[in-house]
Formats: sequence, C-alpha cells, structure tokens
Amino acid sequence: MAIKHTKHFLDKLENLFASSDYMLRYEKGNFKSGYCVLNDAKIVIVNKYFPLEGKINALIDILIELNLDPADFKDKANHDFLTELRQTQLKF
Repeated sequence: MAIKHTKHFLDKLENLFASSDYMLRYEKGNFKSGYCVLNDAKIVIVNKYFPLEGKINALIDILIELNLDPADFKDKANHDFLTELRQTQLKF
C-alpha cells in the first residue's frame, strides 16, 4: 500500500481511531514530535496546525506505537486497512 497524502487517506486514519478505544483530538500545543499520546486516558492529541502530510505521518507513527490489534476492529475495512498499513510500515 502506498501512503497517500490526501484528505481521503487522512479520513481513513481518523476512522481507525474512531473505531478504537482511543479518542483523537486536534489541538494547538507545543509538542516536540507534533503529537502527544495519553495512554492512561486513551487520548491522542495531534497539533492542529500541522499540514496534511504532517498529520498523516503523525497518525501513522501513533498507530504503530499503540500497537492496536486488527482483530479488535469489527469493521472488516478497518481491519484490512490497519493490517495493510502495518505490513507497509514494516518494509521501511
């Protein structure tokens, strides 16, 4: 899978978070990496001033860091998307 820096791809990544236990929020802040993960509260905060490419890259980094299980997703499209995304990232 090629990572596309489009609004549609960002929507698919956001949908993964919506289907998981984590809440995704876009906020302003002074994050060194551009995002912050509050594991105890299951909240992910991404710098809202990031350009589209930065948001996508941050969300991919977070998804890999969180190590979500694709089997936990009820929607097959989300399951397949996360599995394919993980396989793509392992190649790099």
